Amino acid sequence: MATSRFLRRTAFALTGIGLAASMAVMSTSAASAATVIDGPVNLGTASTYGVLGASAVTNTGPSVVNGDLGLSPGTSITGFGGAPNGSVTGTTHQTDAAAAQAQRDTTTAYDVAASLSPTQTGLTELNGLSLSPGVYSGGALQLADNGALTLAGTADSVWVFQAASTLTIGSASRITITGGASSCNVFWQVGSSATIGTGAQFRGTVLAQQSVTATTGATVVGRLLARTGAVTLDTNTITAPTGCPAPGTPSEATAPVITSGAPTTATAGTPYSYTVTATGTPTPTYTATGLPAGLTIDSTSGVISGTPTTPATSTVTITASNGTPPADVQTVTITVRPAATTTPTPTATPTSAATPPAAIPSAPTSTPSGTAAAVRGNTPTGELAFTGSDPALPLGIAAALLTAGTALTLVLRYRRRTSRV
Repeated sequence: MATSRFLRRTAFALTGIGLAASMAVMSTSAASAATVIDGPVNLGTASTYGVLGASAVTNTGPSVVNGDLGLSPGTSITGFGGAPNGSVTGTTHQTDAAAAQAQRDTTTAYDVAASLSPTQTGLTELNGLSLSPGVYSGGALQLADNGALTLAGTADSVWVFQAASTLTIGSASRITITGGASSCNVFWQVGSSATIGTGAQFRGTVLAQQSVTATTGATVVGRLLARTGAVTLDTNTITAPTGCPAPGTPSEATAPVITSGAPTTATAGTPYSYTVTATGTPTPTYTATGLPAGLTIDSTSGVISGTPTTPATSTVTITASNGTPPADVQTVTITVRPAATTTPTPTATPTSAATPPAAIPSAPTSTPSGTAAAVRGNTPTGELAFTGSDPALPLGIAAALLTAGTALTLVLRYRRRTSRV
């Protein structure tokens, strides 16, 4: 019973350890964003707004908003209405259905931008950087006073900046876009509030969770969109980009890069499969030279498959291309090992039947004349052996046992007598 209790306790303990290990693995598995950027972030109806606030829009000085001006759900728009105040070239939507819809679309765009998987993380200071298209994230992003940030790409290039807390653009700083790229495709997702410093030259659309402040003389080619707070202006020029590509327009083409590892080992005569993978836009196609006999590669999926026929080690050159140079070339080794051979199981060699032991000779007995009986162990040729039971052997054994028992009894009695004496 003790053994049973020990086994039960051991089983419970091992089960607990397994469950704990599983929970530990689950708790440390990081979730990854499912959204992948393939073009401009969809702003919906908010794309026509140069300025969109939630609680209020406040302006000081002759600011110009080239585009629509909106507010929802707040009711206070101040500082516009002609010189010396600000002016709006588009339509002003103050707490109406259009502004409410633009706010909903801003929320959707904000969530999409925040969910994108970063190309680079851990950014803080942007001064002096020249960034290729991609998604860049950090805690509090900033561009120093008199700083410079260059965004180098093409007309289809997209940049998304993710600031977990604040965005601070320093005074007299500038953002330059080169190579035919456009402010249409630059987005700044800000976890709290954004500030654009005095005289700064800013590019892109700000999607702020809280508020946006543009200080004196700052110019913006883009949009200032605040989800829950206010937008504050001071003698600024805000120009909403026009002629932007439709949402979902693919971003710029990128050269392929093979990402798969070394192929697995194959076995002659056994079906084999290995998948080559690569990044790149548009999707790469694949070729391979030097494949072992019996294997081919699917140019679309990158799957190397078939049944290899000959044991050998082959050097294979794999190429991924998508029309954007350079193509990526990888040299790998595929080993085909011989098919497993089956060793025959040895067959047991039959042994000859054991020769029966010679019968114990017994005293000869007289047999009637003319019968087939014969003495055991001494059967004459041509005569039948005796087949009846012979009582001599069991009787002899019984007599021997009786004698031994009697002798033992006498010995024991003798010892008792001598011990009493």
